[in-house]
Amino acid sequence: MKNLSYFSAIALLIIVACTAQEKQSETKYPVTKTIEHVDTYFGIEVADPYRWLEDDRSEETAEWVNSENELTFAYLSNIPFRDKIKDRLEHLLNYERVYAPTKHGNWNYYYRNDGLQNQNVLYRQRIDGGEEEIFLDPNKFKEDGTISLASTSFTKDGSLMGYLISEGGSDWRKAIVLNTETKEIIGDTLSDIKFSGLSWQGNDGFYYSSYDKPKGSELSEMTQQHKVYFHTLGSPQENDILIFGDEGEVRRYAGAYLT
Repeated sequence: MKNLSYFSAIALLIIVACTAQEKQSETKYPVTKTIEHVDTYFGIEVADPYRWLEDDRSEETAEWVNSENELTFAYLSNIPFRDKIKDRLEHLLNYERVYAPTKHGNWNYYYRNDGLQNQNVLYRQRIDGGEEEIFLDPNKFKEDGTISLASTSFTKDGSLMGYLISEGGSDWRKAIVLNTETKEIIGDTLSDIKFSGLSWQGNDGFYYSSYDKPKGSELSEMTQQHKVYFHTLGSPQENDILIFGDEGEVRRYAGAYLT
């Protein structure tokens, strides 16, 4: 009887394997061309026939990505238990989360998520009590959810807050400053900030770091020579003062933070 069960299991596995192989053979992947391209690293030649795909501005690359996406999502959408996995994950993640508060000025600030929000919401409550209120809701930055809150930085007295946002998941950030009492935006929005936080010097301005932004391929081109700037609140970004990083090691990070 055991032998019969064993052979039945083997037969079932063979049927499943054949079915999977048959389905796999039906998949028609997009044709990916190859080119003659060779790089030399430390005297060793390394072929890179798919180098053309690194050109993210090419129409040919865009067409290839679209065809790959069509294939991928067509396969994923046909998985019969996909909705069950989604429902289970939603069930596991759907609980309220409240994070530890930090004191700035006369307020305690803390993040909260009701369970299924894409981004945590920044709340605040006066130190002497009172009703809590929403101070900043990143979920409302853009309807399609492609703008996220990257970081925040308060002045020592808590009267100003600068925050960085990311658009479309990019490492390039924009900086916005709020009056914490009125929640009004102060000054212009700074752009092209990368791998940086904001460090306030009193209430006059802040330090930040960035690179010279490549033109045309800012999302894929190499960035070198990290630099530290000082921005005076209310002045245009083009007048920001270069503090450090105009020469020297091009592949080092640079930052300025006040203690």
